[in-house]
Amino acid sequence: MDMHEYARRAEEAKSRLYRTAVMVLGEPSAAEEALDEAVYRGLRGCRRLRSPEYFDTWLTRILLNACYDELKRRKRVTAAEELPETAEEFDALPLKEAVRGLPRELRDVVVLRYFSGYTLRETAEILEIPRGTAATRQRRALQLLRLELGEEEN
Repeated sequence: MDMHEYARRAEEAKSRLYRTAVMVLGEPSAAEEALDEAVYRGLRGCRRLRSPEYFDTWLTRILLNACYDELKRRKRVTAAEELPETAEEFDALPLKEAVRGLPRELRDVVVLRYFSGYTLRETAEILEIPRGTAATRQRRALQLLRLELGEEEN
């Protein structure tokens, strides 16, 4: 894939990627930085992409890695400074807080499926897990969210 094709496709995926980053990181400014980092990493590796039809899932995987690198960095900085709280600007909606409280493997599935609009198949490809595992994690995450938000299962 050449750089012009990469730039065009990255621009098309930008809004979906941004929504994903905001849900993982919780801050618009951090999401923009993670998105920039992912686009840069993708540009550096775009010539190695063997199957251009998987561009969106490939770039989303890079974005998730950039987001989790940022979360790790935050933990190190917070631990080093011994701050009791981080000053995060994040929507205080109960659903978003509940999603952020899920274990990482469950949160990834929910963010990709419901906030970024990927199909179950695409979600499994992005996370590099079997489709059945993605479906199981989705069901488990939804059960936990129902409990957290105080809704009874029918």
